[in-house]
Amino acid sequence: MPDFLSATRTSYDRVAESYALHFKDELAGMPVELSVLGLFASLVDGPVLDVGCGTGLATAELVRLGVDVSGLDLSPGMLEVAREHLPSVRFETGSMLELPHPDNTFGGVMTWYSTIHVPDELLPAALAELARVVRPGGHLLLGFQVGDEPMHMTSALGHELDLVFHRRRPEHLAELLAAAGAPVETHVVRVAREGERTPQAFLLARKAE
Repeated sequence: MPDFLSATRTSYDRVAESYALHFKDELAGMPVELSVLGLFASLVDGPVLDVGCGTGLATAELVRLGVDVSGLDLSPGMLEVAREHLPSVRFETGSMLELPHPDNTFGGVMTWYSTIHVPDELLPAALAELARVVRPGGHLLLGFQVGDEPMHMTSALGHELDLVFHRRRPEHLAELLAAAGAPVETHVVRVAREGERTPQAFLLARKAE
């Protein structure tokens, strides 16, 4: 396993329960995020895979919107919490660099702040892998932090961590998605709120038919 995957998995395993408690009501006060998720839910046709689902916070919103969604995450600890809160949803352990699904399986794929941990040199391959499992005409939704410099986090919520957060420009990610066969159709950026370090961006792409 690449070093960044091991470090990311271990970090999220450590912080899983604290993370779930700290962020459990976060989406309720985020109208832009809820609108983006609602748009995605209205467009997808068929099952959706939430890649890097964590404790299932965004997954739960898709469930509420009536989406047939399953989750995949690198961290068994995060998935244990997700299963407790969403027992009707199927969750599996895995990496977005090698998804355990055949080509053209899903009507949509969502990565809600999970591509942020993928190093720059592996990002094109990760996005190509996400697009691979989406049906022609299906949609991909990415949420991420805007910026140019990565941030290395060594502690949070009382736990020691080793997490790198890659901030990226929406235009760059849009180019990579287009190269993967999924041109961006909707591009949303909102300014940083109090307590946030960067603006937040959301790209909705559609795989070519």
